[in-house]
Amino acid sequence: MGNDKRVGAYYAPTGGLPPQSQLLTDRAMFTEAYAVIPKGVFSDIVTSFLPFWEKTRLWVIARPLSGFAETFSQYIMEVQPGGGSERAELDEAAEGVIFVVEGEVTITLAGQKHTLTEGGYAFLPPKSGWSLRNEGASTARFHWIRKAYEAVEGLDAPEPLFLNDKEVTPTAMPNTNGAWATTRFVDPNDLRHDMHVTIVTFEPGGTIPFAETHVMEHGLYVLEGKAVYRLNQDWVEVEAGDFMWLRAFCPQACYAGGPGKFRYLLYKDVNRHMKFPGSRL
Repeated sequence: MGNDKRVGAYYAPTGGLPPQSQLLTDRAMFTEAYAVIPKGVFSDIVTSFLPFWEKTRLWVIARPLSGFAETFSQYIMEVQPGGGSERAELDEAAEGVIFVVEGEVTITLAGQKHTLTEGGYAFLPPKSGWSLRNEGASTARFHWIRKAYEAVEGLDAPEPLFLNDKEVTPTAMPNTNGAWATTRFVDPNDLRHDMHVTIVTFEPGGTIPFAETHVMEHGLYVLEGKAVYRLNQDWVEVEAGDFMWLRAFCPQACYAGGPGKFRYLLYKDVNRHMKFPGSRL
């Protein structure tokens, strides 16, 4: 099964199959309020493929589904050298975020090439016609988060962004002495954006010290470290490589319990009115 490549690296699954001697008991859970997909689930037999992507396979870890994710999909993509796609996104309504956890990829948008290395982040607006290639010598692995963009009359669609985790200063949460911080790639006051993909970092012993309950749907992929996470009424141990989905209003809290930082890639939907059945809003 997949293993961490080095201390401090972003965790990336590598597939494989567990031995026949392995016990079946695992931490995988699927409930009406949350789901936990542990890193041991990312085997060769649960990969998928996409049209017009060459030398590529992926793990789908969230998709719009009754009783599961409603607002987004999330893939962990694995692209071999020379692989990629000239027709990456087939849905013109979809915006996307790419976050590279291993290797490097080159995204071409409007005739301009942008190379993303580990920690690289790209926001890709709808109808942008981007393509992606692995022009390096090693396998590239990255998260691809997709959402149907909710346009608002009077607001332009946001422009593309190409950044890196290492170049963005985390914002400390108030009154935490730096134990809890968020790396924001998008200005939270920019209402053109209807989703935020951030990185949340807890120092060892850092906590969410209350049952955080709110309207935003969440996808959390643990990039580094380990913690005990509160999901609805349950405490769950999570570590690098695990994914959690939380439906809107699912209570959440956590204790960072490892010797190093606990970091996760976080998706949430933001900045839009709540839709009513049959509404044209």
